Amino acid sequence: MVFILKKGQRLEEILPQGTLPQGKKRLNAKKYVGALNLKEDPLVIQKRMRDEWE
Repeated sequence: MVFILKKGQRLEEILPQGTLPQGKKRLNAKKYVGALNLKEDPLVIQKRMRDEWE
């Protein structure tokens, strides 16, 4: 199932009732933006990690 959010639209507006858990705090992902400072390109790191399995 695919939902398309338009700018300014809330997830609760398009999801069926009862889909989201009630009473729980939601994760504020914005507080983690820029928290990880990498010295290397993430794709290079990913390729190196995948090569470890060979």
